[in-house]
Amino acid sequence: MSDQDTTAKRRGFLRTLGIGAAAAAATPALAQRADSVPAGEARKENAADRVKTRYRETPHVAAFYRTNRYEQ
Repeated sequence: MSDQDTTAKRRGFLRTLGIGAAAAAATPALAQRADSVPAGEARKENAADRVKTRYRETPHVAAFYRTNRYEQ
C-alpha cells in the first residue's frame, strides 16, 4: 500500500467521522418533544389571564420556606 493510499483512506475516515459527529449534534436540535404544542395551536393569554394571581402557597412551598429559614 502506498503512502498516497494510506493518506486518502485516513482523510476519508476523518471526513466520515466529522460528518457523523455533526449529524449526531444536530439530531437533538431537530427533535420535537412529544408533549410540545405546535406554535399555531398554542393557547394565547387574554388580558384577564395576564393580570391574574398565579402564586399559591402550597404545602411544598411552605416546607421550602421553612427549611430555608424564610419564616412567615
